Amino acid sequence: MNVKAAPYLFCAPFIIGYTVLSLFPILYTFFISLHDWNGIAPKVFIGFKNYISILTQDKLFYKSLVNTIVMMLMAMPFQLLFGLILAQIVFNLKKGRSFFQITSFLPFITAPVAVGFIFAYLFDWNLGYINVALKSLGMINEGVYWLQIPLASKLVVALMKIWKLTGYCMIIYIAGMTAISPEIYEAASVDGSSRLNTFIKITIPMLKHITLFLFVTSVISSLQLFDEAALLYSGWGAAQSVGGPEYAVLTVVWKFYDDAFKTNSMLGYGAAESYLLFITIIAMSLASYRIFNGKEKT
Repeated sequence: MNVKAAPYLFCAPFIIGYTVLSLFPILYTFFISLHDWNGIAPKVFIGFKNYISILTQDKLFYKSLVNTIVMMLMAMPFQLLFGLILAQIVFNLKKGRSFFQITSFLPFITAPVAVGFIFAYLFDWNLGYINVALKSLGMINEGVYWLQIPLASKLVVALMKIWKLTGYCMIIYIAGMTAISPEIYEAASVDGSSRLNTFIKITIPMLKHITLFLFVTSVISSLQLFDEAALLYSGWGAAQSVGGPEYAVLTVVWKFYDDAFKTNSMLGYGAAESYLLFITIIAMSLASYRIFNGKEKT
């Protein structure tokens, strides 16, 4: 084997795989976005008309984008906060630490179909445990149609995200806590620092890079929200509908899926929506990174 060619041969499987499975689909999606195409008839080149139409005429696209951001803001702060608090509690356990780590992480690896079924059943207007509990406490007289109220449906989706991702955030925070030198905590203890003061003044600042990572990745995953909202309205507890009541939980990915594959079969239009979402993700990720960097410098 030629020594000079060896590095290229070792890198070839990854380069080929990335080109075929990632780079080509990305470029081909952009190519499709410049056409009017339903997947069957010949492609008709229309330039940037799909983009112009989305940005100037499609009010539902803007509503789906606002819905996605609102549900992200509802869920993300709590999943980070609860993950940090749980990580601190579990990290200091003397016994059962592995058990709590595993059980807290289980929601993250639970199938989205199961998650959608569970929450649709919990908030069912008739048999759901939430309404049953509220009735038993005398707080309501009849079942509430949680999944048919716009604000309530957003809250349910946010709760799904919090329940699913809190354990993941906890595991990442615990990994960061193990990298903190015990000598720092010993010095704080000698100086008479309480556990709460040590957590606020030492642990949280030393986990800032972990928080930045979780924040940026949470922004990216939240903007790609689809499974939780779509599966919640797949039939149980709410009528099958696109976007829920008054399109309250319609996300950008859900709208892209509906336009491209389900209702309208407009692959070019859907591809343009996906590229606009891609640009939004990049912009918000860079903004998040700059915000955290600004805080670190001050």
